[in-house]
Amino acid sequence: MYNTSKEPVWFGELRTARGNTILIHDKEFPEASAGRVYLYNTARDAVIEYAEDIVKVNLHDLTDEELKAAKAEYDANWQLARAEFMQRHSGWVEAIHAKPAPAPKKPKVVDPEVSSDDDDDDVELEVDSLDDGFDDWSDDDDRP
Repeated sequence: MYNTSKEPVWFGELRTARGNTILIHDKEFPEASAGRVYLYNTARDAVIEYAEDIVKVNLHDLTDEELKAAKAEYDANWQLARAEFMQRHSGWVEAIHAKPAPAPKKPKVVDPEVSSDDDDDDVELEVDSLDDGFDDWSDDDDRP
């Protein structure tokens, strides 16, 4: 069973009724559609999007000897196909690896010190801001 948590690049074998194929998974690949995964298929020399739940049960780890042989045989083609794939999906790759920018810091607003003789002005401003042109305190509403 394939486990991509161990290595950044996983080499494994897809076993099907039609035959066996070496597949490669790279953690650097952009995320595929929901429920799907990108794998490099050595027989087709291309990165292909597979339905993960279907392909996952047929993927198997290689032995150390098989892994060395697979790397020796397929590494050059794999690197070329990978570079082409990543180039086509460069916007996705940049988005995956982009570090979130910190939120810009807001400048601190410093209140000017209020002197004791300016207290009357502050009171007037508060009273003026409450004056909205309506006389809410009149007894006119209570008249018959």
